[in-house]
Amino acid sequence: MKPDIRLIAIDIDGTLLDPHFQVSAANLDALRRAHDRGIEIILVTGRRHTFALPIAKALGFDLWLITSNGAVTRSTEGEAFHRDLLPKSTALKLIQHMIDFRGNCVLTFDHEGKGALALETMEELNLSIQRWLEKNSQYLEFVRPLERCLTEDPIQAMFCGTVTKMETAVEHLAKAPFTDEITVLRTQYIARDLTIVDVLNQGCSKGHAVERWATYRGLTREQVMAIGDNYNDIEMLAFAGFPVIMGNASDDLKQNGWLVTKGNDQSGVAAAVEQVL
Repeated sequence: MKPDIRLIAIDIDGTLLDPHFQVSAANLDALRRAHDRGIEIILVTGRRHTFALPIAKALGFDLWLITSNGAVTRSTEGEAFHRDLLPKSTALKLIQHMIDFRGNCVLTFDHEGKGALALETMEELNLSIQRWLEKNSQYLEFVRPLERCLTEDPIQAMFCGTVTKMETAVEHLAKAPFTDEITVLRTQYIARDLTIVDVLNQGCSKGHAVERWATYRGLTREQVMAIGDNYNDIEMLAFAGFPVIMGNASDDLKQNGWLVTKGNDQSGVAAAVEQVL
């Protein structure tokens, strides 16, 4: 028997998007057919809302987005449901503790325009996420020292760099005296030698946000399908009654007993959604 799926939670990068950062025709068709059958589609991403919005708009129907790894839930029309911000007092302790990684750090704030993304310098960041910096140039504000921008609670702190350097960063974070105040999530792209380490408020994750939304919609976890490809998707996949891991995910993520679909270069989302249509 096919499961009675009423909500499909889908990651964007490495999952919905193909290697050319496009939504394939097959993925688009499958999601539109699911939507027409009354199944809710929600995008769940590490991107901030503004950066994820064009992808959501391309689907052709109104929907909700869980962005910044679970910190913000907002509709394509701008209606807000929930925010889980990182207290500025914690953010201050964080950037002071991570002083050796300031060149890899970006603070994200929940507002538009210049200053939505704050950083001290982008010399090191350019080596890892140049394309992202270029696409977000209008939102960047250079603040030195970074502490000066903490006049409000940020959404998160993001550290980007090589796999090796970010392993060191995670080890250093683990030694912080405030680990009970934060959640550390990792997104890794071995082929690009890139790791993104997001530091959010304690308990904040894609999984918690999807569970909150499902509860609001009156759904059980058995009615939720989740599709993802990376380490920051683990909590979401663990919550869902029907978890699906992408074929392009790392081998260790395929060892959790989750259904493995095709890769994002073969419209793996469409292949997964067909299982419940």
